[in-house]
Amino acid sequence: MESYRKFLSPQTLADLQGLDLKARLIVEGYVAGLHKSPYHGFSVEFAEHREYAPGDDLRYVDWKVFGKSDRYYLKQYEEETNFACHLLFDSSESMLYKSDRAPVSKLTYAQYVAAALAYLVLQQQDAVGLAMFDSAVRTFVRASSHPSHLKQICHTLENSLPLGETAMGPIFHDLAERIRKRGLVVVISDLFDNLPDMFLGLKHLRHRRHDVLVFQVIDPAEQDFPFQDLTLFKGLERLPEQLTEPRSLRAAYCREFERFLQEVRRGCRDLHIDYALLRTDAPLDVALRTFLADRASRLHRT
Repeated sequence: MESYRKFLSPQTLADLQGLDLKARLIVEGYVAGLHKSPYHGFSVEFAEHREYAPGDDLRYVDWKVFGKSDRYYLKQYEEETNFACHLLFDSSESMLYKSDRAPVSKLTYAQYVAAALAYLVLQQQDAVGLAMFDSAVRTFVRASSHPSHLKQICHTLENSLPLGETAMGPIFHDLAERIRKRGLVVVISDLFDNLPDMFLGLKHLRHRRHDVLVFQVIDPAEQDFPFQDLTLFKGLERLPEQLTEPRSLRAAYCREFERFLQEVRRGCRDLHIDYALLRTDAPLDVALRTFLADRASRLHRT
């Protein structure tokens, strides 16, 4: 099992070919580190009991029933076929950023997250879709539960061209109208945008009764601001270059960035949206753990 843990490392994944392969290795690496698989119980719901027969899987024995009746009964499950997960993926230019301290860019890290979640959803026999956006929705892949759908998702992720600016508010309003069937919406972005507009869009998705999960992907240098020498900062999304002496700015910058993160967390909390901050120098298990916890909570509410 320990051999799979390395596949939670962005650095290891960067050396491998094929996003669909990386997705499988990320999920298997995560599952190998658990005492039990997170799959069981996420894509199915309890239906009834049936009496044990030789050869049945003992994991599904209902020991509470055995304690009362001294007979072995298995829990029978039926597939939950109505669930669909929609991945909303930010492919704007700011996602291209990669500092010297990060193994991969924000875009690449976000691709790992999206592909792993798509693989996990399909393993659960549920449907997954993908919307790639910057200032508009560039690609919309409708949700499907077919196992081969992973190849289309990964192909779309790998062939994205991050060139535009971000405008999440109008995007989320648009997608709230397109995605009519209630499901789970997962936003993967650095969230470098107008936050009031973005939260209005997220509120529209919540009004449509979607469960919403936000993964904010950032580079470690964006949070820690480790720069010491005179630095020419390159503007992204049509912002100008700026020559700066960073040591004099560090304290004020870090305060502003933390204030930004606090505003994001507060806005998500107010809308009852699950939120996780993902740094590109960190293992990917945070994303999977957050997704599975949200999934379990959603099924518990139904």
